[in-house]
Amino acid sequence: MENANKYRLSDKEIGTIVREAFGVSFRSAGELTDGWANMAYSIVLEDGRRVVLKIAPSADKRVMRYEKNMMRTEVEAMRLAAATPGLPVPRVYAYDASCSIIGAEYFFMDFAEGTAMNKIRDSLSLDEREAIARELGGYSRSINAYKNSFFGSLQPEGRRKDNWAEVFEGMMEDVLADGKDASVELPVSYAEIEKEVLRYGELLVAVKEASLVHWDLWDGNVFVHGGKISGLIDFERAFWGDPLSEFYFGRFAQNTLGAFCEGYGINGLTESERRRRVLYDFYLDLIMVIECTYRNYESKDHIKWAYGNFVEGYKHLQSL
Repeated sequence: MENANKYRLSDKEIGTIVREAFGVSFRSAGELTDGWANMAYSIVLEDGRRVVLKIAPSADKRVMRYEKNMMRTEVEAMRLAAATPGLPVPRVYAYDASCSIIGAEYFFMDFAEGTAMNKIRDSLSLDEREAIARELGGYSRSINAYKNSFFGSLQPEGRRKDNWAEVFEGMMEDVLADGKDASVELPVSYAEIEKEVLRYGELLVAVKEASLVHWDLWDGNVFVHGGKISGLIDFERAFWGDPLSEFYFGRFAQNTLGAFCEGYGINGLTESERRRRVLYDFYLDLIMVIECTYRNYESKDHIKWAYGNFVEGYKHLQSL
């Protein structure tokens, strides 16, 4: 997705950071255009290895509160998850947060073989989609198996509490504050949204254990090769929280929820879990509207879709 925050490099700049990380030059570099927030290049090194270079927006770009320190979070979460045998998480080769070589943070990782699920989903049969959802359920369970004593950010300076309700309500407050800061007009008033969200705070009290949550495992971040998942990417929004926050538990993946739950090792969602998930769906709906302004998206069709999706999500929230 094209947006104004992407930090593009010249061949000379790419060569400089490639030599810094690997001690060799590179044969070719091609822009990966599917990312929504960061800049990414597929690079073939002089020795034939293929890697991915991912670059954060420069420090002078305005980002939403939850997007601060995202690259550091991504690298930390990837290294943590990659320690689990069998999890198809790319290896991180080098990470530079100094902004001394180029004016932004960056890291290099393994190239994930295969094709993003969102590009092939429509060509797959229901059985094939369910098989992949089942496999993703198992991988999600492995990611969520990492536990912590607190909820919230992976970064020490981020929000951390021993109470999930406080953390999630704070996450929602941050997104609403971002919208107000950028004067984003929503289909309903901010005061009405705040009142509606607070009505359901008791649903969050049931969450007692903090798990590592990827949060963004939508089909664009799941790579498939030969009918199997070959790569899980984009851990930048990971946090310690409720596993039910994972994307495939939500309304965008309802057609394969049964298979995902089977792979995850559960029989489905209870009524209280279903209601809690509506809150998490609406959190995503809210982000997808407000980020349009922060990222200066050029696609009017996407902006129209985001607002329509918000209206649908708000109806679900009101129906709880």
